[in-house]
Amino acid sequence: MQSFKESMIELITMTSTNLPPDVRRAMADALETESPASRAGSALAVIATNIDMASDDEGPICQDTGMPTFEIKTPVGANQIIMKREIRAGLAEATRRGKLRPNSVDSITGENSGDNLGPGTPVMHFDQWENDDEIEVRLLLKGGGCENKNIQYALPAELPHLGRAGRDLDGVRKCILHAVWQAQGQGCSAGALGVSIGGDRTSGYQHAKEQLFRTLDDLNPDPKLAALEDYIMKAANTLGIGTMGFSGGVTLIGCKVGALNRLPASFFVSVAYDCWAFRRLGVVLDARTGEIKRWLYRDESKPVERVATGEGFALTGNEKKLIAPINEDQARALEVGDVVLISGEMYTGRDAVHSYLMKHEPPVSLAGSVLYHCGPVVMKDNGNYRITAAGPTTSIREEPYQADIIKRYGVRAVIGKGGMGKRTLEGMKEAGAVYLNAIGGAAQYYARCIEEVLDVNLLEFGMPEAMWHLRVRDFPAIVTMDAHGNSLHADVEKASAVMLEKLAAPVF
Repeated sequence: MQSFKESMIELITMTSTNLPPDVRRAMADALETESPASRAGSALAVIATNIDMASDDEGPICQDTGMPTFEIKTPVGANQIIMKREIRAGLAEATRRGKLRPNSVDSITGENSGDNLGPGTPVMHFDQWENDDEIEVRLLLKGGGCENKNIQYALPAELPHLGRAGRDLDGVRKCILHAVWQAQGQGCSAGALGVSIGGDRTSGYQHAKEQLFRTLDDLNPDPKLAALEDYIMKAANTLGIGTMGFSGGVTLIGCKVGALNRLPASFFVSVAYDCWAFRRLGVVLDARTGEIKRWLYRDESKPVERVATGEGFALTGNEKKLIAPINEDQARALEVGDVVLISGEMYTGRDAVHSYLMKHEPPVSLAGSVLYHCGPVVMKDNGNYRITAAGPTTSIREEPYQADIIKRYGVRAVIGKGGMGKRTLEGMKEAGAVYLNAIGGAAQYYARCIEEVLDVNLLEFGMPEAMWHLRVRDFPAIVTMDAHGNSLHADVEKASAVMLEKLAAPVF
């Protein structure tokens, strides 16, 4: 199979950069649903532009290119050892080309392998079929932000705002609704769910993830599960969580439910949450050569469907322009709902940087700084670094550190997605700082706002976790937590909880 590796590189590249048609249609529908003047409408406009940019330039849709999960069907007698070796080689090459971010981290040492390879990376599941002529390979790239919003329930259970969930289909319904509610905007809504009823804790999660290989527009062959999927889609979109958790009418773009037999003592409901950047493609290969015969999820004879109707954030003239570094008075003048355009210098900092800053002085002065929760995709050309994908990561992971870092070092603005908690809000109020919500997944859109990489520190943490010193121009974001103690995220969570309580009555 001399062409197998190249076919895998093409599959990985297309999955990372080109959303399948069913997801594109769902996002186009969402864009039409929300008012262009709303926060959700503005976020969707950026998302739509980003989707088109990524496919046009073959750049990663989101900088978090996720955990690669391969589902492979092979003829009886096919050499799976060779296929595993070639998939790994293709993954490393796609990473070298900048189509994937180096995401494989040693859980003991914290070291990044740099090539997306290591124990457990990538995930590969093999199965056989009675087709001697073809090999089928499907790939799912599911990022860490949405992976963190996966959840598993053991029934019976008491669920916040929904009450008792029993060991029946109505109990399953409550679990799924709670899964949507608890994600809020942290999983880059509008999202999609893969759900498994039954199994054990391990098989349940795997089966839930397998549901994400279904298309958003398919019909469940089980009438009861089809009715459940339809109900969840309608009910979840009444919660008012909306895109990025900004409130709005589109919170979910898909819900796919499967069922496994279980032990009498156990009743698990496992939910795999995926973001709007729902990257899933597949190929059918010639079993002798490894060449691609046809694509799954897309029709090569049809042009790629465009999603955007404009150019991202529609400027109104009311935007607040900030030149970083900024001072306390500028930060305190901002209020929740303000749209800001940042120019000047900013620094990236994720989990490793925040942990480091709690024990060590920063390698640069952070007084008046803008700190961006971002792990970019970075290429090095002729000795110079270039950012090719740079959307925000989920900020709540930095909640144990953020208030201290703001107060200790004089940070004035933090950029991320999904919002932060009470401790950070109090720290911002005390010190005079704000939280700015960028649009999750919009890696190509934000990369174009970066004019130059000025420097890099703490590169020993790996490229995603290093502290990158950037110069940006007109970087757009929305103030969602201000220095007056206001939080859009807390308001939406509270309001959506009220709507969730209205769905507690039995349906099935």
